Amino acid sequence: MSKPAESASAPAKKRTAQGVFCAWHGATWGVWRALLAQEPALSPDYRLRRFSISMTALSNSFWAMLERAIYGARVARVKIEHPPVFILGHWRSGTTLLHNLMMLDKTLTYPNLYQTLFLPHFLLTESVLAPLTQPLIPKTRPMDNVETGWKMPQEDELALLLTTLVSPYLMLAHQGNRARYERFFDLTDCTAEELAAWKESFLLMARKLTYLQNKSIVFKSPSHTYRVPLFLEMFPDAKFIYIYRDPYAVYSSSVHLRRTIFEENAISRPNHVGTEEDMLLTYEHAIRRYESTKHLIPAGNLVEVRFEDLEADPLGKMREIYSAINLPNWAGLEPEIQKILPDLLNYKKNAFRMDPKLKAALYERLKFAFDLYGYPSRLDEVATPSGG
Repeated sequence: MSKPAESASAPAKKRTAQGVFCAWHGATWGVWRALLAQEPALSPDYRLRRFSISMTALSNSFWAMLERAIYGARVARVKIEHPPVFILGHWRSGTTLLHNLMMLDKTLTYPNLYQTLFLPHFLLTESVLAPLTQPLIPKTRPMDNVETGWKMPQEDELALLLTTLVSPYLMLAHQGNRARYERFFDLTDCTAEELAAWKESFLLMARKLTYLQNKSIVFKSPSHTYRVPLFLEMFPDAKFIYIYRDPYAVYSSSVHLRRTIFEENAISRPNHVGTEEDMLLTYEHAIRRYESTKHLIPAGNLVEVRFEDLEADPLGKMREIYSAINLPNWAGLEPEIQKILPDLLNYKKNAFRMDPKLKAALYERLKFAFDLYGYPSRLDEVATPSGG
């Protein structure tokens, strides 16, 4: 199969600076030292950022120690009584839209940006530090026009990265070095110690969220698409929602996402070499892994949705999702979605145009996904526009 040319698609950038915080500002001193011990590339022009991370890491460690002393025993006694809901799907497939819609359901809860960045101490510090630092957070995400803020839903993978380093998001520190993080997608090749640390961190997050609100937790991280067997082992009654999207749009938007998050969260000069190929390997793995493991999910606990259908009819598709996996509060969610329907339908995505040669190469390589999900090749179209 031919490899897509790395410079063939030039997205029309929308950029909002991420602000003073990068992902690594959520690390404790121990995790930060462990990351540096892995000897990632460190260029002199990022010394100030690394210094600020070191100072924040010391602060995070202090607050984490204090929180353990105050809340540790109480959190340890928490029982997770309600099955979680996992939103699955490759990056840029519509997982955020789905997550934000579900969070209008007041019978559910979710991890927010502050909680995922500061998992070790958010019980102690969120009520004070989040309001004080909110002005430092941009109004939209750096890669698109989606609203952001400390209270907005966030990928829990960020918390797993910052507490264990057992995460594919380790790529932020080892840009261009897939061997450093490849085994952390499905976690099947982790050591026993790494997997134990990962499970402990995930369960700590679930207990803390349950301590705050004893409700079903909605977890959304595209990396969870690779982990269906693990989550069924941990939560046999969990429910899953899988969302998929036109592979052309996923490719264009994912490449843009990679470049943006690499720049915004770098601890050294960003390295974009091989970004396109790495994204394709990640996409292929995600689809094949999910399709080979979804049969393990008990009947009635999985529903699949096409992004384009959800985007066109959010009310109707959410009704179908709730019915398919028997989520109980559609009567409460429906009026909340109706309130924001005009904003949803007027949302402006990033615009990308795809070179015909790139499109042909992508279709050749990803034909299995086009066929699987029923998307046409559109090879006869010129300069295909796709959304971000």
